[in-house]
Amino acid sequence: MKYRICVDSSSNLLSNYIVDDEVGFNVIPLTIRVGNKEYVDNDGLNVDELLKDVESSKEACSSSCPSPQDFLNHFEDSEYVICVTISQKLSGCYNSACVAKDMSENKDNILIIDSKLTAGAMRLIVDKAYQLIKSGKEFKEITEELIKYRDSIQLLFVLDKFDNLVKNGRMSKVVAFIAQLAAIKPLCYGDEGEIKIKEKIRTFKGVLKRLVHNIGVMCPNTKGRTCVISHTQNKENAMLLKTLIEEEYEFDSIIVEDNRGLCAFYALSGGLLVSF
Repeated sequence: MKYRICVDSSSNLLSNYIVDDEVGFNVIPLTIRVGNKEYVDNDGLNVDELLKDVESSKEACSSSCPSPQDFLNHFEDSEYVICVTISQKLSGCYNSACVAKDMSENKDNILIIDSKLTAGAMRLIVDKAYQLIKSGKEFKEITEELIKYRDSIQLLFVLDKFDNLVKNGRMSKVVAFIAQLAAIKPLCYGDEGEIKIKEKIRTFKGVLKRLVHNIGVMCPNTKGRTCVISHTQNKENAMLLKTLIEEEYEFDSIIVEDNRGLCAFYALSGGLLVSF
């Protein structure tokens, strides 16, 4: 097979997302540990069961990235490989994938992309990679265009709870302190792979309104682009957000998806992430 696209499971994608005889596709799962129980973030994961266990557990919960060998196993049967990972500031996936690349005899033809974000942002990069491959462009040109496209993607999000992000050190102490204040509902964003607070709002309705407003600030021209709304057990508000965005902007499409294992674990119930 000439091309293969690989992505870690924080992308929310299932293994059948791309079915093409000419382009291989793999989702490499992270692992989530809740007390003594281990969940593999693959197609068979029951997210509701995971969240129920997280909610009731009095023991530490954590996540771990795939090993370099896990990545390498998917790098060896294709001439060219494009691998998209969650931000290296949120997980060790990128470093693990880079070690796998160095272990490969075909490393000059392997592109590891740090998405600098997660969830829908990774889906957008995968879609772009597939589009460029099918257009017949050379690997060097695909690499250059993907990096440029990656740098144009934005992520805004609203969470009800920040427990697992805080406990697992995925936020700075200052940001974590502000995020957990009972009197505010922070609108957060991804900035070069780090979680930061854009605005501090007092109501959920207000934060949704400001989220929609900030899409236009961060991406003045939405025509020709795709927006991905990722939610954790919050479809009603995800659909409301979709309607608000449709009324305001000219995205070619707006996709609503469920957060799967890793994103659900960190966003927890009620979480909304918007990638564009």
